Amino acid sequence: MKPIPYGLSSYKDIQQKGSYYVDKTQYIPQIETAGNFLFMIRPRRFGKSSLLTMLECYYDIARADEFEALFAGTYIHEHPTPEKNAHLILKFDFSQVDSDIDKVEASFNAHIRNCFFFFGKKYRSFLDDDYFEMMDRFQNAYHQLEFASKYIGYKELKLYVLIDEYDNFTNTILSTAGQEPYHKLTHGAGFFRFFFSLLKGATSLTDVGISRMFITGVSPVTMDDVTSGFNIGENISLYPAFNDLLGLSEPDVIEMFEYYRGGLPNETLALMKVWYGNYRFSKKAKSHLFNTGMVLYFLKNLMRLGTVPDEMIDPNVKVDYGKLRHLIVLDKRLNGNFSYLKAIIENGGDIGDIAQSFPLENLIKPKNFISLLYYFGLLSHREGKELIIPNRTVLELMYGYFRDAYEDVDVFTIDLWHFANLIRNMAYQGEWQPVFQFLADEVEKQTAIRDFLSGEKVIQTFLLAYLNVADYYISRTEVEMGKGFVDLYLEPFFPKYEDVKYAYLIELKYITQSKYTSKVLQEQVKEAKNQLRQYASDPR
Repeated sequence: MKPIPYGLSSYKDIQQKGSYYVDKTQYIPQIETAGNFLFMIRPRRFGKSSLLTMLECYYDIARADEFEALFAGTYIHEHPTPEKNAHLILKFDFSQVDSDIDKVEASFNAHIRNCFFFFGKKYRSFLDDDYFEMMDRFQNAYHQLEFASKYIGYKELKLYVLIDEYDNFTNTILSTAGQEPYHKLTHGAGFFRFFFSLLKGATSLTDVGISRMFITGVSPVTMDDVTSGFNIGENISLYPAFNDLLGLSEPDVIEMFEYYRGGLPNETLALMKVWYGNYRFSKKAKSHLFNTGMVLYFLKNLMRLGTVPDEMIDPNVKVDYGKLRHLIVLDKRLNGNFSYLKAIIENGGDIGDIAQSFPLENLIKPKNFISLLYYFGLLSHREGKELIIPNRTVLELMYGYFRDAYEDVDVFTIDLWHFANLIRNMAYQGEWQPVFQFLADEVEKQTAIRDFLSGEKVIQTFLLAYLNVADYYISRTEVEMGKGFVDLYLEPFFPKYEDVKYAYLIELKYITQSKYTSKVLQEQVKEAKNQLRQYASDPR
């Protein structure tokens, strides 16, 4: 049986180890016709690195003898293009650059020098001695890039530049050091901005050194800041034709499970859709996708344990997305984006167009913040301009941002471990009162939170964020039951906790301080009880 390629991003390694591979080579002709200089944004764990290494293996002139071994059985093996094995490949991976603000420039230069050193080793037979003599004189990335691109153009060779995770270290700097250090890298005389200026210049030479370029990342923000919107090529991220370029389609997932498990039960497919699916990266695309890394994580655990993972969310995904906390908290204060995020959680999504690019200083604008959430995979297309939270994994992450934001600015903090135990008792012992009494007592003690708890919808979001500290339940809002709509339905997560004994229907009532009387309270309680009896009459 083929190894599951969880955590494996090298196309060559996948093929040489005989690992399972979902063929994406049919997109090579489309990539060639889309343009010479391309930019693709996708969320974490969607297979960007695997795609780049596949392109590297296909176009590398030094790997011509390996074509049969690396591509046998793929689409492109039977339909090669004239550019097969016709390029020198210069590949950078900026995830390897140290994001420590005091080390980043030196680390960046070292990475570029290393890449050029091994580039020279691989293509020694294509380059003359004077190339190496000149390259030895240059100590920084800019001079090496400028000279190499001109030299290769002079030699009438083709150079394909691949850049993986172009914004990795800039995003980390932004989230850990703040806007000012990030600004120094990407504006004015910043070294990262200058590097992209040289890339742009190398594409416009008379004797073109860089014939093709493909860049991947998770956000358009850094690209806008360093190039004023990647104006040297095409951003294909929103094109319908490339919706399925990264990620797994439903047929891909079904075929994979048929290979490993002999089939995919409907309930397992439905569970995976709820947690890992429903991504659509163009509003005109027809298919919905699964996150590749999440599916492989689920499958790996299923094969090893024979049951669903104890943690439905891959811990690596939590680490990746944890860096986004800076979007809503700045200098120990909640910024305007927190309100947008809260509204998205309350409404289950938003409506709007996706901006192709925007600089960091414009992130505070609602359209741009919503667009950034989309690029990060926290929102996805549904119908027309409607954007939705795609799945349970993303919703859980958003609840985490919500809780973390309150804690980061000292508005509200609780003992989450103790609270999770209370929820466990709620699930197994039916002891629901301590859960709500605990929250009520903490709200009473931590008065800063009260300014944020205005309105039934806000209370609902607050409860959802904290009730989801533990995963005994799938929480649903506004569910139709008994010819009505229940505010909160805590449905036991049976695939993981098959022995949970209690489910819950919760009806919320909100009374403003100015209208509060004991009589009004009793009327609201009576109405809530009647509604709950109506909901509870539902066959479910």
